[in-house]
Amino acid sequence: MKKAFEGYAMTPENPAWEAMTRREDSLYERVDDVRSPFFRDYTRLLHSHGFRRMKHKTQVFFNIDNDHICTRMEHVAHVESVSGTIANALGLNQELTKAISIGHDIGHAPFGHQGEKILSKLCKNHLGEPFWHERNGLHFVDDVELLADNYNRRKNLDLTYAVRDGIISHCGEVDQNGLRPRQEIINLEREFTKPDMFQPATWEGCVVKIADKIAYVGRDIEDAISLGFIGDQEKEMLLEMARENDEQVMNTTVIMHNMIIDICKHSSPENGICLGPKYNEQLNEIKRFNYRYIYGNPRFFPYQEYAGLVLNKIFESLYDLYRGADTWKAIDAERKWRPALMDAFSNYLAEYCEESIVPEGELLERAKGCVNHKIYGDLRDEKQYVRAVIDYISGMTDRFAVRVFNELLKY
Repeated sequence: MKKAFEGYAMTPENPAWEAMTRREDSLYERVDDVRSPFFRDYTRLLHSHGFRRMKHKTQVFFNIDNDHICTRMEHVAHVESVSGTIANALGLNQELTKAISIGHDIGHAPFGHQGEKILSKLCKNHLGEPFWHERNGLHFVDDVELLADNYNRRKNLDLTYAVRDGIISHCGEVDQNGLRPRQEIINLEREFTKPDMFQPATWEGCVVKIADKIAYVGRDIEDAISLGFIGDQEKEMLLEMARENDEQVMNTTVIMHNMIIDICKHSSPENGICLGPKYNEQLNEIKRFNYRYIYGNPRFFPYQEYAGLVLNKIFESLYDLYRGADTWKAIDAERKWRPALMDAFSNYLAEYCEESIVPEGELLERAKGCVNHKIYGDLRDEKQYVRAVIDYISGMTDRFAVRVFNELLKY
């Protein structure tokens, strides 16, 4: 198979290389490092706390005790596999593709898209803006996630422009085909104001965007069958759809394989990253099937109500503690009743507030070990504090959210 995009890959020979590998600050150097800028981003994301927490975050089905139900981390691995296969076949930069893939969902809330809806409503009510996970992902890799440098100082990840761009522009919810990268180098934080507003700036980002959709529609069906969300009649409908293009199809693995091969066959610099007409329609048909029989299934209703109760009550319990620079006093007074939540949240605040307002002792020592963006300032503005609470909740795993919610049930 011809590598049709070799001349367009994001490599040092690409005219946009310097702009795409730009960082806000210089990373510490290792003279014997053999990694490219994008592979350094990959390993920084791999070692981040945000990536680790995805193993206990819902993808679609809230089932934290079932090891065989897809989690957010497993979905990310699927996207990395699909996009890496396509990038290799087309002659694109696999290291950039892998880095975008591993980080693309790092901003997802607990409880999957239901959690995202809840946090969006809270953000609109208290901050006047929506919450959407692609922008939250950029915010997390820019401002929240920290790694220790050679001197054990915890610093921001400082990823390259191309990886940051791929994270905020990866939205796969909109039915699109023939993806092409935009030409403009924009300010991602300021100019990207709604999901899918701009296409990625690299061909590799476009590959991740289409791979995200292929990966989730296929695996969601497997989990739905495993959990009994889909009956025999629906299974037969699905099989009929799948066999429109391949009479040998028996499962979603074959469907995904056929779509990957079809993308590799039909994509070109002229056509963009695309499926052929038959498989593009099949992908959209399967997606419509998923929305009707899986995502809209009434069996989700109790889970949706539970997720709303958990996240709203955690938000309220933290929001009510706001006292400006004296917030830590209110947190400390509540600690004996809510130790897990209060300990973790006070430690979190210490890392992102100005040292001048952090209490003496362990919290201040923790703050001094972090040379990062102090994104919540001195907490004088209540919106700074609300942002801190939203950020903290959005970084939680399902397990931790349930644990601290259960604390709230104690008198």
